[in-house]
Amino acid sequence: MNTASLRQHLLESPLPQLLAEAAALRDRGHGNLVSYSPKVFIPLTRLCRDVCHYCTFAKSPGRLDKLYLEPEDVLDIARAGQAAGCHEALFTLGDKPELRWREARDWLDARGYASTIDYLVAMCALVLKETRLLPHANPGVMTREELARLRAVSASQGLMLETSADRLTEKGQVHFGSPDKVPAARLETIRLAGKLAIPYTSGILIGIGETRAERLDSLFVLFDLHDRHGHIQEIIVQNFRAKDDTKLAGADEPGLADLQWTTAAARTIFGAAMNIQAPPNLSANDYQQLIAAGINDWGGVSPVTADHVNPECPWPELEALRRNTHAQGKILVPRLPVYPAYLQEGSRWMEGTVLTQALRASDVEGWAREDRWVVGSGHAPRLPAALDATPDATPDVTPDATPDATKGPASSVSAIIERARAGKRLEMEEIEALYRARGTDFTEVCAAADALRREVNGDTVTYVVNRNINYTNVCGYRCQFCAFSKGRMAESLRGDPYDLPVEEVVRRAREAWERGATEVCLQGGIHPDYTGETYLAISREIRAALPGMHIHAFSPLEVSQGASTLGLDVGEFLRLLTAAGLATLPGTAAEILCDDVRATLCPDKLSSGAWLAVMETAHRLGIRTTATIMFGHMERYEHWARHLLSVRDLQAKTGGFTEFVPLPFVAEEAPLFMKGKARRGPTLREAILMHAVARLVLHPLIPSIQTSWVKMGPEGARLALAAGANDLGGTLMNESISRAAGSQHGQEMPPRVMDELIRSLGRTPRQRSTLYGTPPEEQVERSYSAAPLTKTVEPWAGKYARTGSHRAKTFPLTQT
Repeated sequence: MNTASLRQHLLESPLPQLLAEAAALRDRGHGNLVSYSPKVFIPLTRLCRDVCHYCTFAKSPGRLDKLYLEPEDVLDIARAGQAAGCHEALFTLGDKPELRWREARDWLDARGYASTIDYLVAMCALVLKETRLLPHANPGVMTREELARLRAVSASQGLMLETSADRLTEKGQVHFGSPDKVPAARLETIRLAGKLAIPYTSGILIGIGETRAERLDSLFVLFDLHDRHGHIQEIIVQNFRAKDDTKLAGADEPGLADLQWTTAAARTIFGAAMNIQAPPNLSANDYQQLIAAGINDWGGVSPVTADHVNPECPWPELEALRRNTHAQGKILVPRLPVYPAYLQEGSRWMEGTVLTQALRASDVEGWAREDRWVVGSGHAPRLPAALDATPDATPDVTPDATPDATKGPASSVSAIIERARAGKRLEMEEIEALYRARGTDFTEVCAAADALRREVNGDTVTYVVNRNINYTNVCGYRCQFCAFSKGRMAESLRGDPYDLPVEEVVRRAREAWERGATEVCLQGGIHPDYTGETYLAISREIRAALPGMHIHAFSPLEVSQGASTLGLDVGEFLRLLTAAGLATLPGTAAEILCDDVRATLCPDKLSSGAWLAVMETAHRLGIRTTATIMFGHMERYEHWARHLLSVRDLQAKTGGFTEFVPLPFVAEEAPLFMKGKARRGPTLREAILMHAVARLVLHPLIPSIQTSWVKMGPEGARLALAAGANDLGGTLMNESISRAAGSQHGQEMPPRVMDELIRSLGRTPRQRSTLYGTPPEEQVERSYSAAPLTKTVEPWAGKYARTGSHRAKTFPLTQT
């Protein structure tokens, strides 16, 4: 439909028809999500050179206690917002007050600032440095240089066009005497923002004397700018509110139908993908009815500060906003000041500290993290009671909404779940839909996974008594997620390089056997001096000393490297390893089985195809293996889906995987995170969904889904066990890799503690062997009366040590 036809359609069609069309467009682009930005409002200055006839924000110097907020004022507001869980610092201020008010010029001169924009840039930089909030700035009309300077310290910027009607600047109209409200000046700023690739907000103000045709003119001119530059991330339709002590105090305000019509027009003009916003506080009694007009965003809502532009209109309480959004069949999700589509394109739209903080505040889709839980941290996980598997748990159901009010279109999630339960191979798009589940869809996915777990595994939760032995942390590879490896390129990472002699590896294995272990899990860095003979010697010595110990050792990377050093193919080397005592392989080094991610994450590691080839070879030789995924860093849902399908497809060919193990990314000390190029690990919702979706997608081929208590923590593991997982992995005794990355969840979970955790879920604990058999009774008995671990000495790795390193490091390791 061309512009003329679309204009005619919007002006002549009945409102119900337009609403239905707009809502359908919105659903096509945004599904059942409606977003909002948790923010604080920072009114940097209320001085302004303009005299808009409806505004009470702008004040003269004599009516202000402070001409500008001081830096400490700005930080006080920002810190209060951070404590309340906000992500956005909204800077709002008057246009160029120093050009009208001598007092403003003097204030700036006294502090060394050339302009109000200069001071704004400094305050945005201060908030970025001192808090985790992301600045969004609305300073009015700006030059190209000013926009560029502000881009470096803000996640997004904005300027309401308000109207493109020049006549509203004429004498007697609302913008008379306001040079910054001239449409051409505002449109030029918006155009320059597009040239500079600034994520931008604009929109229109309705009810200030414009006609409906003029509203459409304004929307079409904004559409043309966005069509050229792609930078307008949201369009706001803001309704005029009459205020006392203004020239428009007695003017009529737009009614709900008028606001709905304009909102539907904006959605129709901009299409399915655009974010269309209407502030809920300006339609306090019926804002939820704007959802029917095609909005998908409520804008910024503050739990801390007032709307200083519309102080007579308080923000809705967040719980009321969530409840009213839910009642319209939508799920309320928090966002950052930059929308997901712009964050996912990364450095095109942001750079430096801004991009780093945005990544760290986001989930895998680019929405704001909804909880403070971080992998490996001490934060207690919190999820709706519907996921709590304790016997007295009750579902968290919103009273005034039907239980399926927030389900995806046409109950698509339910249909996908049924296909998974029937053992069908799901398509990529179906798996991605499961990962996107929120609201009742999220509950349904987790409940379905848990029900399937019960059918396959019963109410028994298994674990193995084992010891992790990481024989060296010296590594020649440059994996960007790894804080464990040490060497000449890893000097900024915690700890000293070490290299255990075979005798110490065997001593630790023997001590583990005496403490009831039936398995040793052996992995380490790819030491430049190691050859395949190193791995063979370790296996032979353990087997000779402990014939009954199961040796679960060497990732596909170690196998591949060991084979190449001996000039053997992988199959030949695996045969030698099994003859030396190797029993099974751990499925680590998989990370994400997508080479586009691996190119950054682990550029010199095995390709995804090579990892799968090693595993297939092992399976063909009768060597069972586990499979893992390491998630929550820089990848997306599509990569998770592709990874699961790669594992499933290989399992369909070989049947060699014993279990699937989700390993959430521990970010704190990881190089990629420290460089500002990774998220802060998965959110709790994502971590739980990884277990649940794995259960569904891999059914019936892989019967066991394991959760890592080291990474998830005991309480996180409980939630995973209520969402499809059936296995707690190993007691470990030692754990170095997650601790090196910053995990705080200890090194050992003894059998008694394992049993208590499992029984707290109303489930039955069972010790298992590596291959899910029954361990020897005498080993089980030993495991419940194990002596404390002896102290260990990590021998100095001479030429790989930093200047000033100690030759040995002693760690007291006791049961936790």
